[in-house]
Amino acid sequence: MAPCANDDDLVLHLSKKLQRRQLRPLAGEELTPGLFAWFDRFQPVERCWRKIEGQWVVKDIAFTERWSDGDYRELCALLRLTLATGGALWGAFVSGKLKGFVSVEGERIGARKQYADLSSIHVSADARGLGLGRALFQKAEEEGRRRGAEALYISAHSSVESQAFYKAMGCVEAREYQAFHVEKEPCDCQLERPLDDR
Repeated sequence: MAPCANDDDLVLHLSKKLQRRQLRPLAGEELTPGLFAWFDRFQPVERCWRKIEGQWVVKDIAFTERWSDGDYRELCALLRLTLATGGALWGAFVSGKLKGFVSVEGERIGARKQYADLSSIHVSADARGLGLGRALFQKAEEEGRRRGAEALYISAHSSVESQAFYKAMGCVEAREYQAFHVEKEPCDCQLERPLDDR
């Protein structure tokens, strides 16, 4: 049994573990802000990784990530474009409510087209710790292999917590940085996840 301070903690722990979960592909017509009504993109950040003079260091950088209604509208448009250009998108549902998603772009990238572009992966703040991120990442790995990629490419949030997740998934620093990702998110960590461990 998980260590719990009291009965309320035990009930909360068990209720999270027993909720009904489903992973499935998402279709373009589903991508409206209403789909994200129960999704909370909230992340308090205190420390981030930065590459300084060729060395990775952790810096005290505090801010809070929280998406606005406009952010969700923009997200829906971007995800519809992903699907329209041959990409793939999965949602993770808990008790019928979207609590996570992952997208892989349709076109491979890199000088040798060796990368499948994992363009987004997010889990709602209230659903972290349920294994949804790992399950979604595994879907992206399957998609990358299906597309014949050598590795997933991820332009990833630099927070210590986000980077710990990617490291646990087997990601390493990208051997070939993709300029358009670096320009779009200069503070992201550019990662790859080799797919040769079938």
